[in-house]
Amino acid sequence: MKKTFIVGLGLTIGLALIATMAFAWGPGFGRGFGGPGYGVPPIPNLTAEQSAQIQTLRETFLKEIEPFQQDLLAKRTELRSLWLDPNADPAAIKAKQKEIFDLQSKLQEKATNLGLDIRKVLTPEQLAQLPAVGSGPGFGPRGMGFGSMMGRGSFGRW
Repeated sequence: MKKTFIVGLGLTIGLALIATMAFAWGPGFGRGFGGPGYGVPPIPNLTAEQSAQIQTLRETFLKEIEPFQQDLLAKRTELRSLWLDPNADPAAIKAKQKEIFDLQSKLQEKATNLGLDIRKVLTPEQLAQLPAVGSGPGFGPRGMGFGSMMGRGSFGRW
């Protein structure tokens, strides 16, 4: 009885520690924009006005892309179903894949526009302190900034 109690208590404490670590990262870590909690280095010396403008731009962006993301998820599910159907027409698979690529392209364009809009809010000094595009975490399609907000990692492989 004591042994069962100790094992159960140990498992409970272990799960609590794992859950605590998972929640410590916060939602969306590694993707998006907005500072340490979003996987992008904070923009140095932001004024309250700049911060408010950027937050408004980001919220508008997220509202704009929500239907695209939902459509993308639905199309990926449809594509998965087509791949699992042994009688699926190859042309249908290709057409669905093209629809997915088109949606991804639209999302990437919106993400690029967000980055350009945010750049307009920043001073030249702040821009100079940001990581270079494509050279690691930061802005751009290869960093962890705007371009990857809706990339493969957001929805899994398909």
